[in-house]
Amino acid sequence: MGIVLKQSFRNTIIIYTAFIIGGINTIIFYPRFLQSEFYGMITFLLSASNLIMPLTAFGIQYTIVKFFSSYQTKQEKDTFLSSVLFLPLLIALPLGYFWDYAHLWIMSKVTEENQIIENYTFYIYIIAVACAYFELFYSWTKVQLNTVFGNVLKELWNRVVVMILLLTVFFELITKEEFIFYLTIAYVLRVFVMMFYAFYVYLPKFQLKLPNNTSEIIKYSLYIILAGSAGAILLDIDKIMIPGKDTIEKAAYYSVAVFIGSFIEAPSRAMTQILQPLTSKSLNEFNHKEVESLYKKSSINLFLVGGLFYVLVNCGVSELFKIMPDSGYAGGEWVVFMISTAKLYTMFLGSNGAIINNSKFYKIALPIAIGMSVGVYFLNDLFYFNLSFGTDGLALSTLIIIVVFNTFKLWFVHRKFSITPFTPKSLKMFMIIIVMLGVFNFWDFPIDDIHIWRFPVHPIINIVLKSILITVVYLFLIFKLNISTELDNLLKKYYK
Repeated sequence: MGIVLKQSFRNTIIIYTAFIIGGINTIIFYPRFLQSEFYGMITFLLSASNLIMPLTAFGIQYTIVKFFSSYQTKQEKDTFLSSVLFLPLLIALPLGYFWDYAHLWIMSKVTEENQIIENYTFYIYIIAVACAYFELFYSWTKVQLNTVFGNVLKELWNRVVVMILLLTVFFELITKEEFIFYLTIAYVLRVFVMMFYAFYVYLPKFQLKLPNNTSEIIKYSLYIILAGSAGAILLDIDKIMIPGKDTIEKAAYYSVAVFIGSFIEAPSRAMTQILQPLTSKSLNEFNHKEVESLYKKSSINLFLVGGLFYVLVNCGVSELFKIMPDSGYAGGEWVVFMISTAKLYTMFLGSNGAIINNSKFYKIALPIAIGMSVGVYFLNDLFYFNLSFGTDGLALSTLIIIVVFNTFKLWFVHRKFSITPFTPKSLKMFMIIIVMLGVFNFWDFPIDDIHIWRFPVHPIINIVLKSILITVVYLFLIFKLNISTELDNLLKKYYK
């Protein structure tokens, strides 16, 4: 776990820095500089691009991770990388050619009051293709166990660009309508930066030749397309469906709550980037002891770190909503709780997904993905459109689907590999999280209203003080109960 923890630690810092910048954008700048309607429109466009990105990528980002370590010679590796460069075009080019039909279909799914989307749908396609090729080149560096620079581009680039563009809107250097154009350009530029870095890390001798296992590669890519899109579908389909019933502002309100709830998953995203190639390598070498070791260690460490942020987020969310300028953002506590619970359960499973996707049983990922996608769609339709549970119903759908299908994946890996992520420390962690949530969720520091230039700062003071107290108590319990050997060593190193 040495290289995992080293790069995961760096990536976690990068991701949380990105989340802080994203939080400033989401909670302070977006609502004040763009207002809810235009923010909702941007949320819709980016969510739509996230939905079709896995399709345009052709699953290549997962294919590279799975197959690269199976080749023995440089010539075989070069042939493989040369061939996968063009596979996304098999879907991207026809999709672009028939985009007019896609545009008409999109507009048929939104209400008359949300026609602001009309002139911007082609940006969905451009951003989707740009993200697809970014993921391809990012996987190119992942298989070299080099994830930090790509992580900077993946997590920080867009958020920093958004912050800069929002400030230029505020100072009236660009219009709100130009904001999405420049943001799209930033996505395209990011691809070229990632491409040049990928070639710097590993430059193959390009060949017009197909690998010997081309049929296996294409078959795997076809299977993994939907599997790779399941995560995006679960969270982004909600935002896509909202304009079909309510005003597009509701997409902005829901997006903020989902962002806050998703805050806890940063360690998972950081660790997964290095766990995927390591798990694939272990499976290709039939090293099942290493697979099990990665499974258990990733589970307890992600559960530990994710648990801290789970408690912090849910104990501070009510104060956080007081900062928002629009009353429509308030009342999203249940959305935050359900989304963060779903994320924490996923983190608890550690490298479960990497084991399935990179093993000979990868085909099961297809029915799982289809089941999750269809399930969340029909539950959204039930809770949101028919039972009118509001956005709480959308979050409830996501939570139910993630719990059900992640439990199935937990069982599946146990059935096929006879391993689980459970250790005696798992129960200790669960009890710590429950007790901490129960103790700190129902009180705040009694601080009077304080405003600076009409901006409420008393909620921020409350959140900071409460977070410090929670963190100190949480780390004390973790250290005292010896939950994670890796974390103990890290704390002892800095303690000394």
